[in-house]
Amino acid sequence: QVQLVESGGGLVQPGGSLGLSCAASGSFDSIYAMGWYRQAPGKQRELVASIGSGGSTTYADSVKGRFTISRDNAKNTVYLQMNSLKPEDTAVYYCKVGVATLRMRYDVWGQGTQVTVSS
Repeated sequence: QVQLVESGGGLVQPGGSLGLSCAASGSFDSIYAMGWYRQAPGKQRELVASIGSGGSTTYADSVKGRFTISRDNAKNTVYLQMNSLKPEDTAVYYCKVGVATLRMRYDVWGQGTQVTVSS
């Protein structure tokens, strides 16, 4: 069983910064992909950023140049640094981690953390 613990988030003014982290623990052999998604009220969950095991990254067009995803493989942790935040970034942010065991690969979701950008 794999557990994800998210931290960070909160309330920030437009133009401000926030950092999120998501740590994985439990029984698995390796982590291949890690990513952050978000879901605003009334909208579908969308990919914000992802990072592969080799460090390759993907970003949604709406956050390119403002958000940075990174990972610490030794700590099984993925981070999302969010700068120049806009009100439209307000959403619940979820991390997703792809884990592998000898028998299978599957995705695990975090519990979500609220990010609110408002003056």
